[in-house]
Amino acid sequence: MDRELPSRVELLQGTLDLLILRTLLAGPSHGHAIAKHIRRTSEDLLQVETGSLYPALHRLEAKGWIAASWKLSDRGKRARYYHLTPLGRKQLASEQSKWRAFSRAVGLILNPVDQEGP
Repeated sequence: MDRELPSRVELLQGTLDLLILRTLLAGPSHGHAIAKHIRRTSEDLLQVETGSLYPALHRLEAKGWIAASWKLSDRGKRARYYHLTPLGRKQLASEQSKWRAFSRAVGLILNPVDQEGP
């Protein structure tokens, strides 16, 4: 049986917020650049679609974790740039802590210290 590996990884629910907040830690960015950074940094495993990205940006803005303003892009076009707020920095630290705990727990299950027999 020939199995095909997935070309990219599906995002776990709630993970997109963390990825956006982490991306904006480097500084203000517009939506397209945020999606491109996530894709490039994940070695093309994670691809954020427009239909997911912009609702997430609006949700984060409504929560006060990011703020936005209109600026000219490098190409001279008007774009909405997003940046982390102080509340967003706190939320990022909290989300990173939760993600590390979750990742460790999954790792323990996938690679148990006491190798169980079948």
